[in-house]
Amino acid sequence: MKVAVICPYAFDASGGVQDQVTRIIGWLREEGHQAWAVAPGEGGPEGTRSVGSFRSLPANRSIAPISVDPRAVRRVANAVSDAEVVHIHEPFMPMVSLGALLADTPPKVGTFHADPSRVVRSAYRAAGALVDLAAKRLAVVTAVSAVAASAVSRLHAIRIIPNGIDLDDYRPLGERQASRVMFLGRDEPRKGLDVLLQAWPLVRRAVPEATLRVVGSARDRGPDGVEFLGRLEGDEKRAELAAAAVLSVPNLGGESFGIVLLEGLAAGCAVVASDLPVFRSVAGDGAAFAPVGDPPALASVIVELLTDTTRRQALARRGMTRARMFGREVVLKAYLAAYRDAIAKSR
Repeated sequence: MKVAVICPYAFDASGGVQDQVTRIIGWLREEGHQAWAVAPGEGGPEGTRSVGSFRSLPANRSIAPISVDPRAVRRVANAVSDAEVVHIHEPFMPMVSLGALLADTPPKVGTFHADPSRVVRSAYRAAGALVDLAAKRLAVVTAVSAVAASAVSRLHAIRIIPNGIDLDDYRPLGERQASRVMFLGRDEPRKGLDVLLQAWPLVRRAVPEATLRVVGSARDRGPDGVEFLGRLEGDEKRAELAAAAVLSVPNLGGESFGIVLLEGLAAGCAVVASDLPVFRSVAGDGAAFAPVGDPPALASVIVELLTDTTRRQALARRGMTRARMFGREVVLKAYLAAYRDAIAKSR
């Protein structure tokens, strides 16, 4: 099968959608399929077909590295012309994904990732007829979670296909540091790093030997016991997860899945996450939860896990069990079925 996978965001920046596009392409190739990414910018997995430059614009309480060049529409059409099926991530995101959606391309599968803001949901409702018309160009509609599906559920019967990871890559190796806490994520307000840093002095007061390793931020100072490691990828990131006793995921909202949460579960960390509905849907009983944006409450849960080895290890075991629901085999099988169904509908 020849599959063009559309990523609206440049691979020059990190993000959950870019991560999943890269994984899906790798999985498809390992199964003998031909697959390539189509995206703005210059990065991406081998064989990525670039459709021009990008700009970093605010979107959904984050920064989106997207194309705003109308010429991208024609470039996308050319980049997918030899595909049998086109997999469009975030179909309404300009201009690359939206261009692929509107272009006369091979059969299309769409995947919605984001938890749209109230403004975006209102825009969908106001432009209902146009949104319906555009969405009908998708042969199969998927979303990574019920939260992501909620804003567009009126358009189609939506298949929930979660984000996935290679579980074997996260198998715990080496010695775990019993007093080490980790944060993994982009340094932007909705990821909640500032909440964790406000909680940290309370953690240290109760557990003076505790250390916090922050991956994803290059800040040059913080509370005592905090080390900022900058951006790490691949084996370096997984080594940090394998060594951490607790992973804190203190996000403030705007999340539709939580790939960092899943990575922590798979790696055998005891995960402490913000009490967001989507995080509960992913982690189930495999994580501990703290109220959103509440540093003292977050500190209390972290301290409980650092000082109770039995509870911490039991939570980590449940998390690893939960992570099996999101392995490569489950996710790839569902997407292959979606591709085949889309092709069959076009005949």
